[in-house]
Amino acid sequence: MTDTAPLPGIGTPLLRKEDGRLLTGRGRYSDDINAEGQLYAAVLRSPHPHAHIRAIDAGAALAMPGVHAVLTAKDAEADNLRPIHHPPPRSGPPDIQLTHRSGKAPIVPPQCLLAGDKVRYVGEAVALVVADSRAQARDAAECVHVTYEPLPAVADALDAALPDAPKLWDDQESNLLVDADAGDETATEAAFACAAHVVTLSTQIQRVTGVPMEPRAAVGMFDPSSGVYTLHAGGGGVVRPRKEIAEILGVDIEKVRVTAHEVGGNFGTRNAIYPEFPLVVWAAKRLGRPVKWTADRSEAFLSDYQGRDLTVIDCQLALDKDGRFLAIRGTNRLNCGAYPVTFVPLIKGVELMTGVYDFPAAYFRSQAVMSNKPPVNNYRSSGRPEAMFILERLIDIACAEHGFDRIEIRRRNFIPRIGEGYTNALGLPYDCGAYDKVMSSALKMADWDSFEARRREAKARGRLRGIGVSNYLELTGGYPRERTEITVHPEGRVDCVIGTLSSGQGHETSFAQLLVSWLGVPAESVNLITGDTNVVLEGGGSHSARSMRMAGIVMGTASEEIMDRAKKIAAHVLGAVVDEIAFSDARFRHEATNRSLDIFEIAAAARDDDTLPDDLRGPLAAISDQTIHLGAFPYGCHVCEVEIDPDTGEVEITGYAAVDDVGRAINPLILRGQTHGGAVQGIGQALWEHVAYDRDSAQLLAGTFMDYAMPRAHRLPGFKVEISEVPSPRNKLGVRGGGEGGTTPALAVVVNAVVDALSPLGIRHMEMPVTSQSVWRAIRDAGAS
Repeated sequence: MTDTAPLPGIGTPLLRKEDGRLLTGRGRYSDDINAEGQLYAAVLRSPHPHAHIRAIDAGAALAMPGVHAVLTAKDAEADNLRPIHHPPPRSGPPDIQLTHRSGKAPIVPPQCLLAGDKVRYVGEAVALVVADSRAQARDAAECVHVTYEPLPAVADALDAALPDAPKLWDDQESNLLVDADAGDETATEAAFACAAHVVTLSTQIQRVTGVPMEPRAAVGMFDPSSGVYTLHAGGGGVVRPRKEIAEILGVDIEKVRVTAHEVGGNFGTRNAIYPEFPLVVWAAKRLGRPVKWTADRSEAFLSDYQGRDLTVIDCQLALDKDGRFLAIRGTNRLNCGAYPVTFVPLIKGVELMTGVYDFPAAYFRSQAVMSNKPPVNNYRSSGRPEAMFILERLIDIACAEHGFDRIEIRRRNFIPRIGEGYTNALGLPYDCGAYDKVMSSALKMADWDSFEARRREAKARGRLRGIGVSNYLELTGGYPRERTEITVHPEGRVDCVIGTLSSGQGHETSFAQLLVSWLGVPAESVNLITGDTNVVLEGGGSHSARSMRMAGIVMGTASEEIMDRAKKIAAHVLGAVVDEIAFSDARFRHEATNRSLDIFEIAAAARDDDTLPDDLRGPLAAISDQTIHLGAFPYGCHVCEVEIDPDTGEVEITGYAAVDDVGRAINPLILRGQTHGGAVQGIGQALWEHVAYDRDSAQLLAGTFMDYAMPRAHRLPGFKVEISEVPSPRNKLGVRGGGEGGTTPALAVVVNAVVDALSPLGIRHMEMPVTSQSVWRAIRDAGAS
């Protein structure tokens, strides 16, 4: 290490070090893992959305070549396997109270590993077939005969909440599981009573799915000599599934090991445990051999946890005559599917419903209803894109109906405070932000002031052109506990064990940059260790943009402890007092003697120098294990410009500008890439993606890529992206989290732009996905009227 070469630490747009491995086929994804002598599993899934299971006949399947077992709910019950108990609905952080109208929190039904008495959605697991090969297991699964007694099914959230709707669970009073309040109803009613203007929006944020690059896969093993179960499966983390599998199997947590290497995409769909994970380790014990299961794409469409599916009922915005916001109110109803996996989309969506605007009052009713669909989970930026869509659409509707300027009305209502201390009308305390500044930057990047000239030019070509703006606010939280163990080795390596798990975010690079800045080590010397509960003892994995924020806090604390001890060792070795040791240019210097040591030399002294005091000897290492409840609030502004062909309804995105503030930017290059990917994910939902179910039969209508339209590169613009940096005061590093901001405003900004293009025809709103067909029909209907 030289004294002059700058180290690529915090703030450097460093190329991702892991890409060399991943782009040359040297990654280890879930399906790459194989065990000697493994068997292969296939899952028999229900063709019915709702039915009693009267009998299962596995005789023909068991007689087929290579078949070792056909396991059902009766086998699981005989072995005392427990169902999955997903977390119950919380009341939010201590700062916001979601009050259940019944006066008590509901009891959440558990999720069966294999359906026993009933199936409750198309694709629910009914039996696990294990054979010598994958093909044999699949063939045998088709020969398992299940006698079903079909029952009435319900897919739509509005239908499912009706008193006479078919009930999914006999012991529940109805399918309406959560019915809760947030905010001040009295103050909100008073604000609406004196409002000069009231605008209303009822809409649907449609169900989508994550379609990650790699479908789910798992390998289960059991060691009879130690009694340890091992699961190899990529997901959102390893600590939580270890705890859950131990609970399901009824064993001590020390008897379960979970590992994960590369995770080929997550977006929240992998953050909760799936039935297949405990099933393969259970099957491995029963059969005495490892068992592997890999989903194909159609199976993933059927059985992956999905996202969104929020029905918005009569959401209203109250304004005074000058366009100042007085209050907002409404009802949000989450269609959580057959097994409630999460209520976060409902809670986070409600608590952020006022966004970056200063509302004196707000009141929302929050409902979660069960239906004959697969469960929803915390899909990317869970609840926040839904809230921003509702809020930003209401603002644009108010402008269209009452003549307000879309930019000035937003400026007029921004939260005036920049420093910490603002609490919104729903009781949520923000950290800080420069909201007007980021909107001004985004408008300048998008050349907003020259748009009308572009609209006139497009009109001359027979096209409709529109532009939209959306401000957004995020809340990054997630599992509050994180742990790291950092060890500096004399041979020039730094091991960093941490409980997060990358699914493509570039942790190996950005986490290393923290230690480059704090410890003065080369980035290539940092060895990030994740994804194995043999060494990762605690941590929350990666979700809710928590990784960099949580990692920064615990890694910062551990690094401070290492540096404090390193200075004391340097003082001893260099014959100085601690106050005479300064750390600069990656070296501990005693200026009086011009002698210095780097941290690896200090680690060697800690190991080898017998003259050191006992409390300074031993590995140069530190552990930090912290529980952090305060969240952070990324924010920003996106601007989208579109052009529409009125003859076909095709929407072309001609420009997209984004300014995001994630606090301190550790690696701007990675952050820009995350904004690109996040925006594409939101654009995909706005224009194309929809997990469609037949309303009458609850059958899946979009089970392949022929029916589920994904965003493609040739249909997307070049993105203009800037990063604003206002450090969050809630952690030393100042980070907020950057993995979800690209998605959060994208739904609203795309639809705002499309509606602006269609506004000369009198069109005030479009439902997502805004497909070519829906645009074409809206244009024709407007022309007819």
